[in-house]
Amino acid sequence: CGIALPAGLRESEMLPEPIFTPATKAESGHDMNISFEQMCEIVGTDTAETLRELSLQIYDQASDFARLRGIIIADTKFEFGIHDGKLMLIDEILTPDSSRFWPADRYETGHDQPSFDKQIVRNYLETLTWEKRPPGPELPTDIIEQTTAAYCEIYKRLSGRSEERRVGKECTIQC
Repeated sequence: CGIALPAGLRESEMLPEPIFTPATKAESGHDMNISFEQMCEIVGTDTAETLRELSLQIYDQASDFARLRGIIIADTKFEFGIHDGKLMLIDEILTPDSSRFWPADRYETGHDQPSFDKQIVRNYLETLTWEKRPPGPELPTDIIEQTTAAYCEIYKRLSGRSEERRVGKECTIQC
């Protein structure tokens, strides 16, 4: 997305400061990284600067909150829209579907990190040969269980609570 990164970065190494990496939806519905300049062309410079500032502020506050609970938010995604002329934060934010949560006590550069997010599913899907278009492959029970456990763990760590949740007609999980 046009941002030069420091030379010599290792796998999972933290950047000196958070960066804003805009994206837009491609025609196929996937996110497509764009430069800040391209973003300015699409939404205007004032809106682009506001979005960058808001995104970094939200990330900084969330990152500080998580760090106090032993969690590193490695990256996250925010989606914004305009409704009735007002800029709005839309969709879910700071969940295991839109963020990468790493346990701070196990953080170590140079390799993939253990995580409490959908990276478990991503890693599994990378072991398969498929065209990466819907419908996705069926997930095995162990991957579903690992992902559920990771989501429950991040919920407990960030909220300080544990509770039973009904997640379907016949499915209840204990977090």
